[in-house]
Amino acid sequence: MSGSRIHNLKPCPIDIVVAGLALLLLLTGIVMVGSASTEVSNRIYGDPLYMFIKHSAYVVISLGIAAIALMMPIKSWQQIDWVLLLLSFALLIAVLVPGVGHTVNGSTRWISLGFFTVQGSEFVKLFAIVYISGYLVRRKEEIFDSLSGFIKPLALISLMVLLLLEQPDFGASVVIMASILGVIFLAGVPFKHFVPIILSVGAAAFVIVQWQPYRLKRFEAFTDPWAHQFDSGYQLTQALIAFGRGEWFGLGLGNSIQKLFFLPEAHTDFLFSILAEELGVVGGVIVISAFTWLVIKAILISRRARNQGKEFHANLASGIALLLGVQSAINIGVNMGLLPTKGLTLPLVSYGGNSLIISCVLIAILLRIEFECREEAELPIRKSVQKKRSTAKPKSSEVKASLQEKLSRGATDKPKKVRAKASRSQPKAVGAKRI
Repeated sequence: MSGSRIHNLKPCPIDIVVAGLALLLLLTGIVMVGSASTEVSNRIYGDPLYMFIKHSAYVVISLGIAAIALMMPIKSWQQIDWVLLLLSFALLIAVLVPGVGHTVNGSTRWISLGFFTVQGSEFVKLFAIVYISGYLVRRKEEIFDSLSGFIKPLALISLMVLLLLEQPDFGASVVIMASILGVIFLAGVPFKHFVPIILSVGAAAFVIVQWQPYRLKRFEAFTDPWAHQFDSGYQLTQALIAFGRGEWFGLGLGNSIQKLFFLPEAHTDFLFSILAEELGVVGGVIVISAFTWLVIKAILISRRARNQGKEFHANLASGIALLLGVQSAINIGVNMGLLPTKGLTLPLVSYGGNSLIISCVLIAILLRIEFECREEAELPIRKSVQKKRSTAKPKSSEVKASLQEKLSRGATDKPKKVRAKASRSQPKAVGAKRI
């Protein structure tokens, strides 16, 4: 009985590994934001738990929006990809309109709605990936065969990047451009098309760094942070001190010293440094391993979709893998001093409503892609099982029941020939007279 019950259990509708890794990172973010933001929250709002409660509310809202995205068929995203492209440009242009864009720390990246502040660049990351995934399906031959066809979608993305640089948001520009080029490459476009693009992007990056003085100072601080430890290298040196204090197993949850106004943006861009200080190298390795596993799972889902002929699903899954992978690698690299300082959050972990919403939606879309691929793979098996059940012989219990029913009918239910034969075979009564 128990064996049959186990055999009849239906598989989970979502990928347990992807959902589990995302939930682990979300819970890690809630705990670490609560730990890293207590002093800042108490100083600004007069309540040490204000940011922790707000972040927890953002997580709940993000999970609700992700549940809606999970129910959307991937085909629906493909049908509205051009609408999302127009919405991307609308958000990026609206931010630059005086009176609409909200400026924080010298960057105009937000649109205030009163109850919520929208950061357009976070939504543009998702919208750009959806658009390029659909474009690669519609214009596949053109992109593969000619350099001009390859450059056309990149021209639109370059326009997005220029609008992002006006905010300025160099970090988001790098993430979007790297993810778009990665999706196109994984779709199978010949590498020869990428050579002039890579050279152009490298030259443009050099010009952009030289263009604005604060970026040049960041680059100089990156090369030798201790020479500028009280100037442009202050944030990086404090992050490195946090790593040094944490050692292997950390100081313990809540015992960070760097969060006491030594390390700026400790609950957002440099949350990983506080994590390493309180949980040590072991805690940092666990988080890095979770992101690595999540990206690998996304790439495997993309390959599975491509093998099934679902090109849009495959492009979108690879784009999600690149968005999560590139942004998390840049954030962790900045915290560890491996990359110049950038204003990028750690997906699913850092404080910030916009980042949390988009990160959860990315995970939901990835789960939906895996679900649709699994459903298609299991469809022939279901059909064969149903066919076997419909043509199967009746069970022995059913046969016994039908025989018992026939026997209970009595002699009146016998065929006419059998009844006539039985009546002829009966002997006549003695002394009977004919009338």
